[in-house]
Formats: sequence, structure tokens, C-alpha cells
Amino acid sequence: MAFQELAPLVYPHLRQVAAAYLRREASANTLQPTALVNELYLKLLQQRNADWSDRAHFFTFAAKMMRRILTDHARTAKADKRGADLPHVPLSDEVPWLNVNGDDVIDVNRALDELEKLDPRKVRLVELRYFLGCTVPEAAALLEISTATVERDLTMVRSWLYAKLRLPGSLAPPL
Repeated sequence: MAFQELAPLVYPHLRQVAAAYLRREASANTLQPTALVNELYLKLLQQRNADWSDRAHFFTFAAKMMRRILTDHARTAKADKRGADLPHVPLSDEVPWLNVNGDDVIDVNRALDELEKLDPRKVRLVELRYFLGCTVPEAAALLEISTATVERDLTMVRSWLYAKLRLPGSLAPPL
């Protein structure tokens, strides 16, 4: 399906996900839902050889792009010395110790890159669930696994991320 045909079908869902995600952030946040979705669309348009043959492939790719956009935004905010005084806003209610403001998004990205070398499917699951806002049944359908596997994998990933990001010295920045 061509992107021009797909865009109007997925825009409302992506806009809703972005709005729900950013609603939890402080009002001082400069990234708005429409801007986030528009930036996602620009990234999707840059994919010259993309062939999104099915819904699962498209949403998996969109989730990865959303993760990159949010990570880039956090890096920019950190580089500009903004965000230090923003309140803690959790990435998700399921991982309340991860903050969407500041360094946490960058650290999560680094940890997910590390996890991807071990288990790419679990990273796709995190991207779909936490960055794209898919429900457990939606993520299971997109990854073609059972909801029990999704829940088991999410439990493991939450524990793994907690250990990587909250234990002293567990995730050293790259040299």
C-alpha cells in the first residue's frame, strides 16, 4: 500500500497515541502531539524503498521511528540545558521509574539498543507498547505472538530495564 493511501488511515490513531503520550508531560514541553506525528510522517516519507505490506510491518516501523524522535528530542533538550527543572513524568504507568523528560529517554534508548542485540522481538514489543501506545492484544497481534507471551516478555523487559537503569554502574555510557 502506498504511503499516500495509508497516511489518512493511520493518522488519527498516531495522533491519539501522541496526544496521550505527551499529555503526561509538563506544559513547558515544546514537543506537541501534532508536531510529533508530523515529524513521524516526515521520517516515514523519507523511506524511499519502504514496502509496508501489512499493518504489523507499518506499525512496528512507526514505533521505532517514534522512539527515535523522542530520543532525539531528549538529546536536544539535554544539549540545550533545558528540562532540568521539569517534573518527573513516567514513560508509562507500568514503568513509573522511567521519566520521559531528560536523560531517562536517552538511557532507555541505549538500553534498548543493547537488548536488541540479545532479543530484537522484545525491543519491538517495548516500542509498540510504550512508544506507540499499543495495548497488549494489539502488540500480540502485530508481533504474531500470544498475549501471555507479551505479558511475560513485558515483565522480563521491565525487570531488565530496571536493573540496567537503576542499579549503579549497570549502564555505563559509551566511550
